[in-house]
Amino acid sequence: MKLRTPMPELDGATDWLNGEVTKEELVGKKATLIHFWSISCGLCKDAMPNINEFRDKYKDRLNVISVHMPRSEKDLDLEEIKKVAAEHDINQPIYIDNTHKLTDAFENQYVPSYYVFDEEGLLRHFQAGGGGVKMLTKRINRVLGIKEE
Repeated sequence: MKLRTPMPELDGATDWLNGEVTKEELVGKKATLIHFWSISCGLCKDAMPNINEFRDKYKDRLNVISVHMPRSEKDLDLEEIKKVAAEHDINQPIYIDNTHKLTDAFENQYVPSYYVFDEEGLLRHFQAGGGGVKMLTKRINRVLGIKEE
């Protein structure tokens, strides 16, 4: 996805955990972080405390949506996804993308990956890989209008 591209529709999930959301419920109200992860991804699990911190710290200003993107046959097990989500305190909505519908809409190839949309629903930052939490924090703060100390 190119910067300033509108957020794709969040339809076509094979399942939702922790509640379902639509693009219309997100855009126009708050900025949104959409985070792709997989149960078979160690870097994703390592990054989860940071995602949860964004979710909790900015809950009044930032929507956080997780997208489970399977990378293998084993990643399709919904019970295992639920178990790993509980172990890592993922209580935000989780879009289960077993058919890669949203993955394709985002043209996403990586887990973990992070898409930060402003409140108008335009992509303002994309990042992939396990590192770079400082950069992600800076970009989220910029979109939220928070001055760095």
